[in-house]
Amino acid sequence: MATIVTGRQRAVGVALAIVAGFAAALQSRVNGTLATETGTAFGTAALSFGSGLVLLTLVLPFSRAGRSALGQVAAGLRRGGLRWWECLGGLGGAFYVMSQGLTVDALGVAVFTIALVAGQSVSSLVIDRLGLAPGGVRLVTVGRALGPVLTVVAVVVVSGAGAATAALGLALFPLVAGVLQSFQQALNGRVRAAVRPAPPVEPVETPARTRDGGVLAATFVSFLVGTAALLVVFGVSLAVDGAPTGSLPTQLPTDLLLYSGGLLGIVFIALQAAVVQRIGVLLLGLGMIAGQVVGALVLDVVSPDVAPPGAATYLGAALTLVAVAVPLVEGALRRR
Repeated sequence: MATIVTGRQRAVGVALAIVAGFAAALQSRVNGTLATETGTAFGTAALSFGSGLVLLTLVLPFSRAGRSALGQVAAGLRRGGLRWWECLGGLGGAFYVMSQGLTVDALGVAVFTIALVAGQSVSSLVIDRLGLAPGGVRLVTVGRALGPVLTVVAVVVVSGAGAATAALGLALFPLVAGVLQSFQQALNGRVRAAVRPAPPVEPVETPARTRDGGVLAATFVSFLVGTAALLVVFGVSLAVDGAPTGSLPTQLPTDLLLYSGGLLGIVFIALQAAVVQRIGVLLLGLGMIAGQVVGALVLDVVSPDVAPPGAATYLGAALTLVAVAVPLVEGALRRR
C-alpha cells in the first residue's frame, strides 16, 4: 500500500534532507581541519571512518533487526545471492573522506562541494541509465541531462576564476569522489535490497511497520570495508613516509569537535534512511545537495582560516542549485 504523505510531512522531510547535506559539508570542514592539524590526511580518514564503525558496533547489539539483517547479508554472500563486489560501496566513502583531508584546506568547502556535486550528478545519470541501482533503469531525459551539464559549468566557473593550477588539480579529488559516491549509493542500495524486513513478532489489529535493519546493515558493511581500506592506506603511508608531524598523542588537537567526522557521517546517512520513504530519492538528493552547497558557503564565510568566497564561488553555487532544480521541475511538469 502506498504511503499517503501530506504537504507538511513532505516539507519536513525536505528540511531534514537539507540538514543531512549540511552535516556532510560540516564533515568536510572537520576532516579537512583535522588533517591539517595532524599532518596526515590518510590517518584522519582512517580515524573518521573507524570512529563511525566503533559507534555502529556499539549500537548493533541493541538492534535485533540490525543483527538479523547483517546475518542475512552474510548468508547472501555465502549462497551467492549477494555478490562480493556489491559490498564494496565503502571504498567510495573511504575515498570521499580521504579527499576531504587532502583538499578541503586548499580548496575551501564551497569549491570542494561544487566539484563533488558535479561528479555525483554526471555519474548518477550514467548509473541510472545502466540500472546499477536497485531501482532499475531510468531513461535519460532533457532535464536529467541538463543538470549534470550545469554542474560541470559551475566547476569550470569556480575553478577558472583565478584559481591556481595546483588548486585546479586538487579539484579532481572531490570530482572523482563524487563519481565514487554515486557507485557507493548504488551498491549500498543493493546490500539493503538483499535484506528482507523481519515480520512482526505478534499479530496486531492495525497494519504495523515491520522493522527493517537493512539500512543499519548496509551502513555497517560500508563502514567496515571503508575502514579496512583506509587502515591499509594509512599503514602504507607510514611505511613510506614515516610518522607524520603531530601524530603523537600529546601533539594531537584537543578540540573534541575535530573528532566528530565519524558521527557526522552516521548522522547524514541516518537522516537519509529516515526520510527517503516519505519524500523519495529525488527530493532527498536535491535537498541534500542544496544543504551541502549552502552549508559549504556558510562555513567558508564564517571560517577565519579560509579566504572569503569570491563572486565566482557564489555564481558556481547558484548554478549548482539551478542544476539540481531542473530535473525536479521537469518531473513536476511531466506529472501534470
